[in-house]
Amino acid sequence: MNKYDVAVIGGGVLGCFAARELCRYELNTVLIEAREDVCTGISRANTAIVYSGYDTAPNTLKTEMCLRANESCHLLCAELGVKFKRCGSLMISLGERGDKVLRKKYEQGLENGVPDLKLLSGEEVCALEKGLTDKVTLGLLCPGTGTVNPWEVCIAAYENALHNGLHSRLGEKVLSIEKPDEGYALQTDKGEIFAKAIVNCGGLYSAEVREMCHRPEVRIFPKRGDYLIFDKSEGNVLSRVIFHEPEEKGKGLTAVPTVDGNLLVGPSELPLDGEWDFATTEEGMDFLMSLCEEILPSLNRDKLIRSFGAIRPNPFHVTEKPDGSYEREKRGINSFTILSDDEGAFLSLIGIKTPGLTCSHELGEYISAKIAEKLNAEKKESFDPIRPAPISLAKASAEERKKAAEANPLYGRIVCRCAGISEGEVVDAIARGAKTLDGVKRRAGTGMGRCQGGFCSTRIMEILARELGVSLSEISKDGGESFVAGGCCHE
Repeated sequence: MNKYDVAVIGGGVLGCFAARELCRYELNTVLIEAREDVCTGISRANTAIVYSGYDTAPNTLKTEMCLRANESCHLLCAELGVKFKRCGSLMISLGERGDKVLRKKYEQGLENGVPDLKLLSGEEVCALEKGLTDKVTLGLLCPGTGTVNPWEVCIAAYENALHNGLHSRLGEKVLSIEKPDEGYALQTDKGEIFAKAIVNCGGLYSAEVREMCHRPEVRIFPKRGDYLIFDKSEGNVLSRVIFHEPEEKGKGLTAVPTVDGNLLVGPSELPLDGEWDFATTEEGMDFLMSLCEEILPSLNRDKLIRSFGAIRPNPFHVTEKPDGSYEREKRGINSFTILSDDEGAFLSLIGIKTPGLTCSHELGEYISAKIAEKLNAEKKESFDPIRPAPISLAKASAEERKKAAEANPLYGRIVCRCAGISEGEVVDAIARGAKTLDGVKRRAGTGMGRCQGGFCSTRIMEILARELGVSLSEISKDGGESFVAGGCCHE
């Protein structure tokens, strides 16, 4: 049996930051992830916004964490070598109902202590953002809002945790958890693991993981969302994140000028019935395109280069019915849901949604401190918070690219023409843990340009097969059965 002090279940952004922060202590920590790589679930598909804190209820843990995380995000991103842009945001309305909501958000933001909030007239908004409709009636300006690349943040936290001693068990699914006299016995599809404490960051399956050892209290009832990505030629349509408050209740438009130069629009919000997958919907994409036409008339909608689906993990308290089944309560949960057992050694983060990405580091600190206190663990002096940014030749000078190619000829062979990414950078991504086309994309940035991998995918598959020592038929787009070259058969 493999024995650890702490087992972190789930390799999304919450699990990776929990693992990183646990590595600050004298704790033998393992991260267990069912998929072949980290950042393959909820964390891979979100709006990439670093929120400021005016949209959360006053005097809550969520608001406290959001304010602190927003203020220090540039420092965290510098430590982890990832991109961060404090572009600011504008929440806009187009009528009386929306105006009322914005004024309420403004007052709430002041109460929360969000700095530099300002209400603007429609004319002032349109003077700042000329790509918006001239029908704007009111705007709420927040200079502190920022944006990151969620993949970069998650993977960087994971790599820094590995650097600081984290054990990693990828491609291993937890099947059951039992509670002996001390600690927890986890049965996986690859063996048995013992841990003195558990941090459950299982994403969509976090409630299921907790119920392996505890009675149901909170379950996830997810919703589906769609996103659109426009070419970098449209990245300058907006300079700030736009939140649109519609006149009718429901989802408005959110538009984000990303750190990579594209324009991200979404999400839609639709019910999710049946299988929890990340498929897009025609209904959701049509909804977003109609909002773009209304709110961003100057956007060239022919420059759409990609769409992708997301799942929003909405948590609800559940109550037991006389027949032993459980039903959800009508009112949703707006705060962060962190459940503990009586001993405080099994902590579950269930249905953590907006601003979960923003607060992932803060949540990691919060959880790790509780576990360290429970296990009487001291901080270790050797912890290194720095994760150097990977080589990115597209950002390098001509002289730097020349030197890199002279040192390693693979850096002189361009694989992804859209983004100027070399074979050497693809090989680096594989060495850092990429096993799929999307794993390389999330680390190196391939396949994110105008052609969306139309040119480079075949070559990257060849490099993956070579570096991993497998056949082309075993290379998948994003794990599971998403094989690209005809599929893979195993006995």
